[in-house]
This record gives sequence, structure tokens and C-alpha cells, in this order.
Amino acid sequence: MGLDVTPPALERIEEARRAIAGTALRTPLLRLDPTRRRKNSPDIYLKLENLQPIGSFKIRGAAAVVAATPAKELARGLVTASAGNMAQGVAWLAREHGVSCTVVAPESAPLVKTDAVERLGARVLRVPFADWWRAFEERRYPGVEGVFVHAFDDVRVMAGNGTIALEILEDLPEVDAIVTPWGGGGLTCGVAAAARALQPAVQVFAAEVEGAAPLAASLEVGEPRTIEYRPSFVDGIGSPTVFPQMLARAQDLVAGGLVVSVDAVADALLLMAERNHVIAEGAGACPVACALAGGAGEGTVVCVVSGGSISLEEVAALMSRPGEAARRGRPA
Repeated sequence: MGLDVTPPALERIEEARRAIAGTALRTPLLRLDPTRRRKNSPDIYLKLENLQPIGSFKIRGAAAVVAATPAKELARGLVTASAGNMAQGVAWLAREHGVSCTVVAPESAPLVKTDAVERLGARVLRVPFADWWRAFEERRYPGVEGVFVHAFDDVRVMAGNGTIALEILEDLPEVDAIVTPWGGGGLTCGVAAAARALQPAVQVFAAEVEGAAPLAASLEVGEPRTIEYRPSFVDGIGSPTVFPQMLARAQDLVAGGLVVSVDAVADALLLMAERNHVIAEGAGACPVACALAGGAGEGTVVCVVSGGSISLEEVAALMSRPGEAARRGRPA
């Protein structure tokens, strides 16, 4: 039997929008400091998913799954594998429905995210990276009972994420391109499916960071590739490889993969904080770095700021990088 690579239909995305209303917010679009726009540079807008109740877009997909789950099944509790943001979304919904939640997290997961999960009442199991990745593949974790909410490879999750595109296209119909961070692909493919259905001329790009860009490597050769993964502060995206079914969807839906350096992501993060007073995590700043580099073209570009789960200590560390004061035109 072949893999199911069907993206969510527009009707399903619209259904998800109705189902998650009241849980996920309709987030605003904010123009990135227009004084920085130069001739032949893109006009960049920020889709502020960092303002969601859990600080991330992940609540959309998680809410869509929970809304579609029968009450009898939901009573068994919820389980997910996540480095932080989907974990928070699932934990939030478990608390709202009064059911248990178990999160399988990699040992490298940032404490700022796992602490937030535990504050929501969920149990966190920190496991080796290989065991964590296996939970994605098997959609379960040994010894843990409950409804497994996949972070990306679920058409219901993609439909929930696709509601972001509905809002973008309503608020800014003249958009030329949308840039989303690529983690597992559920955000990118959901947004791209909605955009294609409503405005096929809009291009959707997937943003990755150097050292954690399996999609770009896989798109280049037309099949899944495993890379030498290098972790960085950009912890919300990146993995050693891509799921074959997610790659197949991306090949059909996405205009291309964009890759930038870790330093470029840090620069974009600080730019948003300084000029627009927006605090984003590395994954949320990656699309902005790609757009600033010109990867999405010179027109009107919307960057999905996917989340804001970053500690102030980490922001301060980025501001204290060697040469940072000089780069930003300030006295050291």
C-alpha cells in the first residue's frame, strides 16, 4: 500500500476553522519596519502566531485533532511527541477537557518549553533523540496509553494549520509569497494547500536553518535525505531527515526550500524585537531571515512567525554576541 500524501482540501480547512474558533486566536499581520525597505527589497509582513495562548501556531492543529476525536476516545487522555510547542498545545487542550496528557520529548528539549508543558499539568518523558523520532514514526510510545496527536503528519493537523492561510489571504489579498518554517512540514503543507485552493499564484516557501535543513537536501535530489544534524538555538525546527509522505506533499505544494545561517536567524530575531517589539523564537525568526535575504522574491511577503517560546536569557545572549553592538549601529 502506498503512502497517503493527500493534502487537506479547502472544505476541511474551513471546517477546521469553525472547529477551533474560540480556542485559537485570529492573529494579526504586522508590517516589518518599513523604514528598512530598500529598492528591490521585499515588503515583509509578520503573521504573529507567537501571540497564540500557548505562544505558538501549534494550538491550531492540536485543537483540530481534539475537536474531531470522539469523547470516549478523548477520555483515554492525549499523547504527543514534541520538543515543546505541540506539547504545549496538546497539554493546553488536555487541561481544557479535563483529561491526562503525556509528552515524549527529546533530551535536548529546552527547559523553557518543557517547564511550560509541566505547568499545564502534563507529564514529560525525556528520552534519547532516536526514541523520540521513533515515536513520530510509530505514532505511539511503549507503555503510554492515550490518543496520539502527531505534530505534523496528520491531515487534521495540516487542516488546522491551513487556517493561517485563510486569515492571511483575507487580510492581505495582494500577498505574493508566504514563508513558513519547516519542522516536520505540517505547517508548510497546510498553509500551501489553502493558498493553492484560494489563490494559486501565491508561492509558499519552506524556511530552514543551516545544519538542520533536510528538506532542502531532499528537494534537491527528489527523495528523502539524511543530513548531519547540528543543533542550535533554532530548536523549534530541523531534524536529521524528512518523512517521505511530507516530502511528497512539499514537492507538489511548495515553491521551494530556503536555507539561511544561524547568525542570519539571530539577526532577524533581534531586528523584530528592536524595530517591531516582537519576541520570536528561532523557528519564528527563520522565515524573516529568508525573506530579508531575498529568497521569497521582491514583492509582498508574509512570514509566519510560528512561535515565541524563547527565554529572555537566550535573547540577551544573542544580543551579547561578539560584534553585535557594532553590527546594529550602537556603541558597545
